[in-house]
Amino acid sequence: MLNLSGKNALVTGIANNRSIAWGIAQQLHAAGANIGVTYLPDDKGRSEKKVAELVEPLQPSLFLPCNVQDEDQVTDLFETIQAKWGQLDILIHCLAFASKDSLVGDFSTVSRQDFAVAMEVSAYSLISLSRAAKPLMTQGGSILTLTYLGGVRVVPNYNTMGIAKAALEMNVRYLAAEMGPHNIRVNAISAGPIRTLASSAIGGILDMIHHVEKFAPLRRTVTQLEVGNTAAFLCSDLASGMTGQILYVDAGYETIGATIAAE
Repeated sequence: MLNLSGKNALVTGIANNRSIAWGIAQQLHAAGANIGVTYLPDDKGRSEKKVAELVEPLQPSLFLPCNVQDEDQVTDLFETIQAKWGQLDILIHCLAFASKDSLVGDFSTVSRQDFAVAMEVSAYSLISLSRAAKPLMTQGGSILTLTYLGGVRVVPNYNTMGIAKAALEMNVRYLAAEMGPHNIRVNAISAGPIRTLASSAIGGILDMIHHVEKFAPLRRTVTQLEVGNTAAFLCSDLASGMTGQILYVDAGYETIGATIAAE
């Protein structure tokens, strides 16, 4: 039976009720995990208020700011976790960003700055958070991130984010190799296209979703809660023998030959 009672789980990347991270947090909570949540701070505090209201039913015991481009905030986050929890069992990494300019047009036109930001937020942040989490996972643990098919195949209007996801997936494998001796497992879920705040920046996202609904073996796309179910499984003892893996939760789309494109 899937049971996360007594486990401390930190969930990053919740922006609103469409966030995949929100689906994951719900399922971890349903399995009995003690939840901590981070939010991306802004000058007016709107993000903090919005996320706080959304996650209130989960009764998170930690609610903290974390901008992964600010190393001091990352340090403060994990120092607080150590002080209040003592131990971390689960880290959920649902963070990605690329400028709109780097998602459209010829890939070769991406600027050095836009490329660097996409890699820092979308790929390097997993390394940064995992490094900070490692000493707190004294009884072993599970680190989970989110990727997408665009990291292994060319997807229209994905461009620089595809490169960042490819890097992220290799991060998973190298981190799994490093942390395995400490009984820390590192995996990723490659989710099918879901309409979220982040995906809304991708041109033609609705066409991509409709394409998957037409061609995927299950003839539909997936939901946040379906991704959350897989996340809860990967973070539980039921997946104790799995690490360094990329699991596709995409209604089977990855298995077929059709390419994602507008009809």
